[in-house]
Amino acid sequence: MTMENASSVSEFILMGLTDQPNLQLPLFFLFLLNYLVTVVGNLYLMILICLNSNLHTPMYFYLFNLSFMDSCYSSVFTPKMLISFISDRNVISFGGCMSQLFFFCFFVNSECYVLTAMAYDRYVAICKPLLYTTAMSPQVCSLLMSGSYVMGLAGAMVHTGFMMTLIFCDSNIINHYLCDIFPLLQLSCSSTYANEIVVSAVVGTVVILSSLIIFISYALILFNICHMPSSKGWSKALSTCGSHITTVSLFYGLALLTYVRLPSSGFVEQGKFYTVFSTNVVPMLNPLIYSLRNKDVKIAVKKILKRITN
Repeated sequence: MTMENASSVSEFILMGLTDQPNLQLPLFFLFLLNYLVTVVGNLYLMILICLNSNLHTPMYFYLFNLSFMDSCYSSVFTPKMLISFISDRNVISFGGCMSQLFFFCFFVNSECYVLTAMAYDRYVAICKPLLYTTAMSPQVCSLLMSGSYVMGLAGAMVHTGFMMTLIFCDSNIINHYLCDIFPLLQLSCSSTYANEIVVSAVVGTVVILSSLIIFISYALILFNICHMPSSKGWSKALSTCGSHITTVSLFYGLALLTYVRLPSSGFVEQGKFYTVFSTNVVPMLNPLIYSLRNKDVKIAVKKILKRITN
């Protein structure tokens, strides 16, 4: 099925991150390194979880999917971004742009719901430990994960479907390194009112629903921790949540900085700057966040190394 609409524009030109020639090559190698570290780091975590039976728990099931999403998420736009550093004219077809937008929205929305499921998992593990096996059974985990992908798919289809109804007839130059919603809306010759309503509705639903569940989960966890008799129980509870809190703070904090800004002269450039951190830095940091201070992962690594050396 081809992606077509009434637009006279058949391709877009991605301006990239910067137009300064002296920065192109250094940035190419910097983001190439970033991409390799992101893919290798997340792949390493996924393989580690698969090979180690001790990590076959709900928490690591969600972490496996988070790593998978981060790897795919980076692969949606980074190759095209790298081309912009070494090419004079970085062209993307209309269909290619819509495909990039679709997968970008799909993985971002899905990751929101996966982070929400992980918060619920931590709540059950700390506040309802006796019910944990039942409440987070393989069937429940699979259902929550399937729901995350389905909700992500629905959001992506809505965003992309409404974007394809717009008419692009004037400029085809996207002042960005990826086909994001707002840079594309700025190029439309037709009214974007319906699209803006859809963006507000879909993003509002995702953010409010996921944020509310995460907030309630951690409020109940904090309440439970405050009533624990021993400091050992506090530290254990906090250590199991620390990595997730860091990931959620980075993901939502940078998303807010990227998409919720007051209009200014540097609006577009600020958007690019914050988008780099949310799309390139966070997926690279997640494997480090969940590995460096995680005892289970460290033990799993030692076991794998022991198998290799013996």
